[in-house]
Amino acid sequence: MKKAIRGRVLSYRDNPFTKPLSACLEYEEDGLIVMEGEHITEFGPADILMDGRNDLSITHYPDALICPGFIDVHVHYPQVEIIGAYGTQLIDWLNKYTFVAEQKFSDKSYALQAAKLFLKESLRAGTTTSSVFCTVDPTSVDAFFEMSAKLNMRNIAGKVLMDRNAPPALLDTPQSGYDQTKDLIDRWHGKGRALYSVTPRFAPTSSPEQMEMTGAVWNEHPGTYLQSHISENLAEITWVRDLFPDQESYVDVYRHYGQLGPRAIYGHGVHFTDNDFRIFSETGTALAHCPTSNLFLGSGLFNIATAMTGAHTVRTGLATDLGGGTNFSQLVSMNEAYKIAQLAGVSLGAHQAFYLATRGAAEALYLEDTIGSIAAGYEADITVLDLQATPLLKHRLDFAESLEDILFVLMMLGDDRVTRATYVAGELVYSKNCETGVATFAEF
Repeated sequence: MKKAIRGRVLSYRDNPFTKPLSACLEYEEDGLIVMEGEHITEFGPADILMDGRNDLSITHYPDALICPGFIDVHVHYPQVEIIGAYGTQLIDWLNKYTFVAEQKFSDKSYALQAAKLFLKESLRAGTTTSSVFCTVDPTSVDAFFEMSAKLNMRNIAGKVLMDRNAPPALLDTPQSGYDQTKDLIDRWHGKGRALYSVTPRFAPTSSPEQMEMTGAVWNEHPGTYLQSHISENLAEITWVRDLFPDQESYVDVYRHYGQLGPRAIYGHGVHFTDNDFRIFSETGTALAHCPTSNLFLGSGLFNIATAMTGAHTVRTGLATDLGGGTNFSQLVSMNEAYKIAQLAGVSLGAHQAFYLATRGAAEALYLEDTIGSIAAGYEADITVLDLQATPLLKHRLDFAESLEDILFVLMMLGDDRVTRATYVAGELVYSKNCETGVATFAEF
């Protein structure tokens, strides 16, 4: 028997920031998604796909919205234990909290425990793919990918490269970072659904020699990713200018060292200039919009309108940036992204927000033909959102007059309580009993 799930189904086939919604939206009021192995094999109206068939084992989700699994394009799994740590902005926060927490991840058992918690909370939030920063210790990468493999998740991750301006216990060298990165790529990239990302933390913690090595090792391994941070904080930008005086800008530092291009994704870009957007657009480099983190650390307000509809558009996905970010739920990220846009005089539509966490995020990762949409041939990563998850949500949705109303209410009132079920590669890996609220995870 083939597995299938039935209910209201939402997906996108194109970008609602730049195209009419009618050209982007895939929606079935009563849809059926047929899955075989790891993939979706059929999607369409339930009455048509079910007609005369007896080869389907169907799970029906009434009072729910089925959508592609959420994608988080920038997150730090070792920082879960410092979510909500009080006070200070970026640089002080790194020194006071982040660098202390990350020193624990040379202990394999500790790293495995942290990775398991991170993945469980991701699934609880309906997130099925993340682009993940580990720590400088290769042990942290092995632990993450081992746990991810048990769930057969499509995750991207990498060892942090950092040879200066951090505690000695967290430093590597240009040579050791190069050697360890190559070894980890050989061990993990393309194994199952794992993908590797070369991961310089950010320019201030890598010497020019390590930056040279980073660009080299990435370009030696076509198909791998590169992830880092850029233009998050004004003091950080000044620091980069002091450390790399020969480069024209923060963006130019990464360009100079060969770290821009397809499958490179940078967190933040809060203080981007028009020229920064132009360079990212021309090189195919992507940005991760991290609203809860930018607000929590007081970094600034990302310009979503310029990124998505300006003269030089940039592939952009939504991200939690835990633990500077404060919530696993991409619904909460949408909520804060809307408010940031409002402060800039821009209204972020609900379809646009859901796109940023699904197909838009997949496009930022150059995986838009693989994940992020519900269509035949795509990997079957799916989340089911409960439209009656809380009494307030149920009451408010009684007054919703359109699909856009439903989506907007979900992103304003929703969080991980809304996730009713999460499927990874066609397997149910998280579910919540609507009556008791008891959550069940797949064994891993």
